[in-house]
Amino acid sequence: MDTNRNHAMLAVALIVAAGLLILYPRLAVAHCDTLDGPVIAEANAALEKGDVTSVLKWVKEDDEREIRQAFEKTMAVRTKAPEARELADTYFFETLVRVHRAGEGAPYSGLKGSGAEMGPAVTGADKALETGKIDSLVKLVNDSAAAGIRERFHRAIEAKKHANESVEAGREYVEAYVEFVHYVERLHGDAAGPVAHHAEINHLSVESGHHR
Repeated sequence: MDTNRNHAMLAVALIVAAGLLILYPRLAVAHCDTLDGPVIAEANAALEKGDVTSVLKWVKEDDEREIRQAFEKTMAVRTKAPEARELADTYFFETLVRVHRAGEGAPYSGLKGSGAEMGPAVTGADKALETGKIDSLVKLVNDSAAAGIRERFHRAIEAKKHANESVEAGREYVEAYVEFVHYVERLHGDAAGPVAHHAEINHLSVESGHHR
């Protein structure tokens, strides 16, 4: 029974977390281009090891050649001097992140410094994968979703009380009603629907960004 419950909690957390990324796509996009993000961390390790293999998973198969070439150029230059090493490493980081983001259909606007605020959902997701424990993330997502529903519900129910007092009041109610219903619809659709593949999530993220 507990095992089934844990599996259900995990599924809900992952699906709703995907929903949060759809609602707030900039968080997901920004995570890849920070100096302390997972892409650069793996790139650093690859450069120290002298083996590009571990970073190839961050790019599409068609882009492998460009990354391999950038890696070879970087390795050839970074041993010449400390200044050359820093410039060469930055070149490789920028190339890798740019190609990775292009594969996601996202624009590249440069590397972001370490310590950039990623938001609790992204931080919690990373921590869950590091520790192998999901309960804290489940609680975070559930609490955030519940708070969002309650906030929009109370706004709508209060506006409804005055909806017929004037046209302006009626419009305020309609605005609150639409926001409440659409918010719940999105959350439920993400939670009840199948887990989207990466390309589908990216497509939905772009659509969400256009319609917000």
